[in-house]
Amino acid sequence: MQVLVRDNNVDQALRVLKKKMQREGVFREMKQRRSYEKPSERKTREKAEAIRRARKLARKQAIREGLLPAPPKKKLPERKQPLPEIASRERT
Repeated sequence: MQVLVRDNNVDQALRVLKKKMQREGVFREMKQRRSYEKPSERKTREKAEAIRRARKLARKQAIREGLLPAPPKKKLPERKQPLPEIASRERT
C-alpha cells in the first residue's frame, strides 16, 4: 500500500493511509488476529458477514429498481463565510 507525501505534509498522508487501511479491512483483521479464533466461530462469523453482504446488495438493488425508497441524504454542514478583511490605510 502506498501513499504519496505532498509538500512534506505527513499528517495528511497519514490520514489518507489510515483511510485506505480502514477500507481494506486491515484494522479489523489485526483486531481478529490478536486472539485465537476457533474454526467453528470463524465459520459462523464468515457466514454472518456473507449474509450481511448479500442483504446489503439486495437492498441496494431494490432501491435502484424503485421497490424501496432511497434513504434520506445527509446534509453537509454549511461552511462559514470567511471574515471580510479590514482594508488597511492606503499609502499615498
